[in-house]
Order: sequence, then structure tokens, then C-alpha cells
Amino acid sequence: MNNQELEKKVKRIINEVANKKGYVAPLDVLLELGYLSKQDHESWRFGKVEYLEKVCGVNLKKLSLINRIIRVQSSKMKFVPSHTIYKSWGKGPKRTLRFSKSGDRNIEKNYSIHHLNKYVIDKINS
Repeated sequence: MNNQELEKKVKRIINEVANKKGYVAPLDVLLELGYLSKQDHESWRFGKVEYLEKVCGVNLKKLSLINRIIRVQSSKMKFVPSHTIYKSWGKGPKRTLRFSKSGDRNIEKNYSIHHLNKYVIDKINS
């Protein structure tokens, strides 16, 4: 899939997920695209995988593009960014999960931000 086709598909998924959940998270988009399987997602959440990018079925350049499209489209839709901390599931001490091999602060931040539908937030708060 070329970058233009990917962008169209990601935008469609953003709209679908936002309508369903009231927010968009990069993990939801990766799952919907099929670049992250449910099984690999759960393995990462249970701490069996060192970092998320290791089990994504697409290269880092595409992952970066997907995250950029999510940020830009969410901004155009007037969604509010909300930092989310991902902790491991299961028994034992909960540890913060990593998204990237490098652990780069900006990369980690981009994966962990949920983009909240402002309309939904306003409706909840009223």
C-alpha cells in the first residue's frame, strides 16, 4: 500500500473509531489496519514483548507516517490530546510499557496520546 492509500485508510479508520469510542488511539488504528494483531497486542500488554514496534507488521517509516496522520487529522477534527500511561497487565508489579526500541521521549509520547472528541468531553461535562 502506498502512502496516499495508507493516508486515506487511516483517515477512514480514525472516523470509524472516533464515532465508536469517542476518541482515537494509535493502538486502535494499528489494530484496525492489521499491522498489529490482537495476540501481539496482548503479549505486549502482558509484558511478554519488550516494545510494541517489535511486533508491528510494518516498518518504522510507515509507523511514523501513521502516527503523523493521526496527529494531523485529530487536530483538524478539533480533538483534544490526552497523554495515557500504558502499564502492563496481569499479576505482579505493573511496569510502564515501551512502544519503541529507542525509548525516545517524543516517539513514546506520540504512541501514548489518545485524541479525545471535544464534543463528547463537553457532553460528559455538561
